[in-house]
Amino acid sequence: MKNFDNIRPLEGNEVPEAMQRLLNEKQFIDAAAIALPGVSAEELHAVMSSCKTIPDFQKKLVKPFLFGLAERTTSGVSLDVTHFKNQPATFISNHRDIILDAAFFNIYLFDKGYDTTEIAIGDNLLIHPWIKDLVRVNRSFIVERGVSTRQMLEVSSHLSAYIHHVIGEKKHSVWIAQREGRAKDSNDRTQESLLKMLNLGRKGRFLENIIALNITPLSISYEYDPCDYLKAAEFQLKRDNPDYKKQGADDLLNMRTGLLGFKGKAHFYIGKSINEQLKKLPADWDKKTQITATGNIIDSEIHKNYCIYSVNYIALDMLEKENRFSNQYTEEEKQAFETYLEKQLEKITIPNKDNNFLKNKILEMYSNPLKNKINAESEAIGY
Repeated sequence: MKNFDNIRPLEGNEVPEAMQRLLNEKQFIDAAAIALPGVSAEELHAVMSSCKTIPDFQKKLVKPFLFGLAERTTSGVSLDVTHFKNQPATFISNHRDIILDAAFFNIYLFDKGYDTTEIAIGDNLLIHPWIKDLVRVNRSFIVERGVSTRQMLEVSSHLSAYIHHVIGEKKHSVWIAQREGRAKDSNDRTQESLLKMLNLGRKGRFLENIIALNITPLSISYEYDPCDYLKAAEFQLKRDNPDYKKQGADDLLNMRTGLLGFKGKAHFYIGKSINEQLKKLPADWDKKTQITATGNIIDSEIHKNYCIYSVNYIALDMLEKENRFSNQYTEEEKQAFETYLEKQLEKITIPNKDNNFLKNKILEMYSNPLKNKINAESEAIGY
């Protein structure tokens, strides 16, 4: 494990030490006061001091925080584990919320009696040193980003070796997003660079290496995305200035908005392992073709297992200026979504604000999951 000290979660006696470091960090104490209303500083100190392991921390602090957050900011969170065999798996999911995708998934797994996964988190989000302690004590491992081209292969090989170590030797599961960053338009596609990285950590052929990871697609469906207006604004800023780059403050705003904003219903669906499909791919295909095929299989499974809400049907009808799905929602639901849309657009304050462009971008975010699900289901039945 020492080979992975720079990226792995904390273990053993490192957990109590991290608890004390966090308790000595004013920014963490201030954040905890907001995250856990009604918990005094004395109570927080007592609870955290009693945490000796990661499961302790998750049970005593993470679970109450996330269950309270779900109660305040959602209409209910659900997790479908019908296909989960309770074996070490690499859960690859679409990516909607910077923090909550993995957080909700893990704590609802925990609530159902399963072990939590190790979570891949980009080091760009570790804005303060104490955040690194916080995520590593919540079973997260670090994905190093922003390295030079020369370092990239070494960093990627190291990360891949760690993931293979977790699955093959620690016998734990892993969660990782299908792409770096969120799909701003909700048109979810697995980046081939992710699959290339996963192949680096084990000697052998590509398909053998990927099968060893037991990739299991996870579909995440939020009814509403509190960051939809921020994503739309970013689309226009990039359209108007191709060199536009987000700043650290933008990530903080997205994290805070995603955490505290209303998300409606949230559903997590664990699909079937793709190993049986991978075993059917022709062994004589070249690696590039195998990588593309693997990505397509993951995408199809994620798309088929989306939970579709009335807002998705409404958004696609509004975007296409049709009433193709009018039997899937009521007039009241449509009016409520239109009102919601106008309120989100009002929050956008950028130069040369282009309302039509921004509105269409938000409609695309809500309609793309439905379009992808329709396409995936059509392909599955041979249309």
